[in-house]
Amino acid sequence: MKKYLITLLAIFSLGQFALISQVSAQSPRVSIPDFADLVERASPAVVNIRTTEKVMQQQAQGGIPGMPEEQAEFFRRFFGVPIPGLPSGPKQAQPNSGKPQEADRGVGSGFIIESNGLILTNAHVVEGANTIYVTLTDKREYKAKLLGMDKRTDVAVVKIDARDLPKLPLGDSSRVRVGEWVLAIGSPFGLENTVTAGIVSAKSRDTGDYLPFIQTDVAVNPGNSGGPLLNTAGQVIGINSQIFSRSGGYMGISFAIPIDEAMRVADQLRTNGKMTRGRIGVALGEMTKEIAESLGLGKPRGAYVRNVEPGGPAAAGGIESGDVILSFNGRDIGKSTDLPRVVGETRPGTSASVQVWRKGSTKDLVVSVVDTEAGQAAVKKSDNSGSAGGNANSLG
Repeated sequence: MKKYLITLLAIFSLGQFALISQVSAQSPRVSIPDFADLVERASPAVVNIRTTEKVMQQQAQGGIPGMPEEQAEFFRRFFGVPIPGLPSGPKQAQPNSGKPQEADRGVGSGFIIESNGLILTNAHVVEGANTIYVTLTDKREYKAKLLGMDKRTDVAVVKIDARDLPKLPLGDSSRVRVGEWVLAIGSPFGLENTVTAGIVSAKSRDTGDYLPFIQTDVAVNPGNSGGPLLNTAGQVIGINSQIFSRSGGYMGISFAIPIDEAMRVADQLRTNGKMTRGRIGVALGEMTKEIAESLGLGKPRGAYVRNVEPGGPAAAGGIESGDVILSFNGRDIGKSTDLPRVVGETRPGTSASVQVWRKGSTKDLVVSVVDTEAGQAAVKKSDNSGSAGGNANSLG
């Protein structure tokens, strides 16, 4: 009997071991990637951008571009040794000469997309600059020309007079997956070619701006603005632009402009120096579950039209307040924040087919798309920003 029990126990143990082995073999092994080779390839195409402005006031020397003096003093005190790019002493005031003088305005990042010196960065990095300086990783410095910028999408294109430069390959941001590894290269606080890594936390994140951002947990700080967000293949999938913060510093939530959207803007900026968008003249509200049910939609979808501009293109085309726009020019509208981007990408002077939901049924309409005037949005959005108690801050 004892021998029989021992035999049964042995068989049972072997069965359990086989089951565990089978489950282990079927479970995918997740490993942390080594970014060293990727960084070595990509870093030469990432640049530091420094901007200056003309000032008449009393000057100061010894400061760190883009860094408040309190933070500069922190580095001096707690590191105790000189750090490249950081001065060894506090700012020293200089007498006012009575003539315009060039003063550092800020620092940011950018990356080369063409070997002839075409560089992509954020609009807020170069906005208001008198002179733009671009420094490569080999310490060569160039004065850059601003080809164009678009504040609504926070995209800018600058050009330096150089040839045979390393450039970064562009990826497809529509193929980005939540959970995949990404890394950022930039110049936080002026510390050039700083590399940080993390994962994609969410896609199509609406922060109240024109674009659907890629959300990550990559550590980015002031000075990272305009730098690339790279996938593990070394392709640019976004431009680091904002952080979500209650303190003004990194809190584990950062946002990048999808590269597909950025390049649509960049192509116009490099050609025309400005961005041309279509508009139709509607103001949108948030599509809630309650509104969807009251309109007979069943579930929230489409863009809820709160108001229509009197005499505007939408009104002329038959769109009414209370309508829900389900598709625009053949493109499905999943939520209200989708419509401004789709309308904005439509060429002014063309007509667009629009399907709306009204009083329990769909209606097909045709609306003329007109040019967005300076300061006007393609579609006005509601005031609901969905804030969780913090602010989406630019990084420049």
